[in-house]
Amino acid sequence: MIILERMDYARHHDFQRALALAHALADAARSIARSYFRQPIAVEQKADRSPVTIADRAIETEMRRLIRAAFPSHGIQGEEFAAEAGTEFTWVLDPIDGTKSFVTGFPLFGSLIALEHDARAVLGVIEAPAQGERWVGAEGAATTFNGEPVRTSHCTTIEAARVYCTSTDTFHDEHLRRYEALTRRALMRRYGGDCYLYGLLASGHCDLVIEAALKPHDFQALVPVIAGAGGTISDWEGKPLTAHSGDRVVAAATEPLWAQALATLGGS
Repeated sequence: MIILERMDYARHHDFQRALALAHALADAARSIARSYFRQPIAVEQKADRSPVTIADRAIETEMRRLIRAAFPSHGIQGEEFAAEAGTEFTWVLDPIDGTKSFVTGFPLFGSLIALEHDARAVLGVIEAPAQGERWVGAEGAATTFNGEPVRTSHCTTIEAARVYCTSTDTFHDEHLRRYEALTRRALMRRYGGDCYLYGLLASGHCDLVIEAALKPHDFQALVPVIAGAGGTISDWEGKPLTAHSGDRVVAAATEPLWAQALATLGGS
């Protein structure tokens, strides 16, 4: 078994093959999502009351086919279908992150693609099909946006921060209190956008993203993207995100800003 050191994946011998596959998966997601977007399609409710459509399932089905063809030994974990066991590496897929946005015609939904090694994301893609935009991050490499390197902002204080959250509906009472206490101090706060917010953070357009009720397929792809752009991402306790993390995520442009956010958000 090949043991990867942290921040060394970009030098792994299979990196270019995995990167090429990640782009192929994102290309497939873009094509399929666009074919269904703003079209009359049925919306079902899953057991957790979240929506799902034929587009979600079609994208994940095609992604799984491409992965099995390129790396038959890799595992696959997706939002819509049962996990497929593998050895050493696992692909983590969210075919449409922001299905509520997708079904209401809001274009800031995305597709998330991550490659895990030992429960840790070493490669991540945020694909925004409707926008034709794509962020790619990998350990040991700079994050790119549509092929060009990007960096987070230099913001270091809450008072100067532009804060985003998809929705506070997912916060429990105490978590909402902490969020309000923190973000009322910020320069501005905005809502909506799902995974697209983390792309904006990586590109320096906002400074802090705070969310809850996320699952690994919602956040694993974000980790290499934010880290490779110079930002910091963790759970609300400050612990690194892995396949075993809880559901609360905070991402910041700089480490000082992240530390300030944790001072208010931290605690069970």
